[in-house]
Amino acid sequence: MRWYTALPTAAVASGVAVTAYASLYERNRWTLRRFDVPVLAPGSAPLTILQISDLHMTANQREKQEWVAGLAALEPDLVINTGDNLAGFDAVPGTLKAMDPLMDLPGAFVLASNDYYAPKPKNPLKYFFPGHKRVHGDVLPWRDLRDGMTDRGWLDLTNAAGELTVDGRRIALGGVDDSHLKRDRYEKIAGSADVRIGLAHSPEPRVLDRFAADGYDLLLCGHTHGGQLRVPFYGALVTNCGIDRARVRWLHPWTDDTWLHVSAGLGTSPYAPVRFACPPEATLLTLTARAG
Repeated sequence: MRWYTALPTAAVASGVAVTAYASLYERNRWTLRRFDVPVLAPGSAPLTILQISDLHMTANQREKQEWVAGLAALEPDLVINTGDNLAGFDAVPGTLKAMDPLMDLPGAFVLASNDYYAPKPKNPLKYFFPGHKRVHGDVLPWRDLRDGMTDRGWLDLTNAAGELTVDGRRIALGGVDDSHLKRDRYEKIAGSADVRIGLAHSPEPRVLDRFAADGYDLLLCGHTHGGQLRVPFYGALVTNCGIDRARVRWLHPWTDDTWLHVSAGLGTSPYAPVRFACPPEATLLTLTARAG
């Protein structure tokens, strides 16, 4: 075989191998990530938060449902769901089944675009153009999902504020509707407590800045899938929101007094079922005492 025919053949073979790895293996390599966040008053005992995000669940994803349900064995003090749970009209029962043991624990959630609207085929190149026109799919049974969580005592923080007492400590929680769809109404939330935690599905800087200005200690977001396709030694190609690429996933300072955690999420759109150098994740955050 001549070199000028061998090279294209090798490139095609490499592309097929990478696609197979990203779609058949890494997309299903569910991972638990752990971080410590120093936001509690000096001398406080630790407090654990399990964050799940971007499940993009379909009815037949039973292995994922079992993995999520198994997270209850971590016995976190609080569970936070930051939206994009559904990827099909028949996905609500499987999603609630996956979260069933978690809903025995104190919890709160916000909803997002893929709770409201079914996924549609999209040109992936559109994510490189922030001003692209968004086209929504058909309306999903999001009210059934919402009611399934609130009926178990979880707080719906979609443009709302609430408070939980966990391990004897008051936790103020505020959340906004999906800021990527410009449905956020930050003016509806306010409060004070021992710890203040903000929920927003999409980490849009304009919303994060308002949380930080009001003294929130920790902001929990999803949406980005961590970039979903990452280039080794470079990182995410796109963020699909206003956040910078460096903070597209995991724990980072947002201001001197506010931490931001962006979950890489546990799913993908059914029309883009690939992940590369970015496994699907849930996160266990341990809140610890600040120094001094």
